[in-house]
Amino acid sequence: MKFIRTQIPEVILIEPDVFEDARGFFMETYHEQKYRAAGIAYSFVQDNHSRSIQGTLRGLHYQITHSQGKLVRVVAGEIYDVAVDLRRSSPTFGKWVGSRLTAQSKNQLWIPPAFAHGFYVLSDWAEVLYKATDIYAPEAERTVIWNDPDIAIEWPIIQGTAPILSKKDATARPLKDAEVYV
Repeated sequence: MKFIRTQIPEVILIEPDVFEDARGFFMETYHEQKYRAAGIAYSFVQDNHSRSIQGTLRGLHYQITHSQGKLVRVVAGEIYDVAVDLRRSSPTFGKWVGSRLTAQSKNQLWIPPAFAHGFYVLSDWAEVLYKATDIYAPEAERTVIWNDPDIAIEWPIIQGTAPILSKKDATARPLKDAEVYV
């Protein structure tokens, strides 16, 4: 298993060891000792599963309290997954990193607490699984607008189409007006 630090070192791309043969494959999707040794020293308390059609953009979501770290992977299709640093005291505050996650590669992305998270579906549809380090708390949920010019995420939007957004995501706040972490 490889743990690859991104341009924001706390965000980690994980390349699992996959053992394939004529029957199929086997892989570890989580191994506490290995993840802790790589700096992901969190307990997971909730697993989530979403399915979205092509062109769906979910995010940028975070919880101001009950901040969730997320270990994200794709089990069907392909997404572009994004993390945005919302720690005002961080040298990477307001910066983002993105990674294509596919069912074929089986890679995972670790997004620590105090980061906003979002993804865009590139394939006809995608199923995304993620482990979270804290419970979902709707009263603490916040959203930063996906196309905030101050963040300037380079989303790989399919040419000639507008992303499919929830009402909450379409009316989200810009980073300059958002509640963030110290």
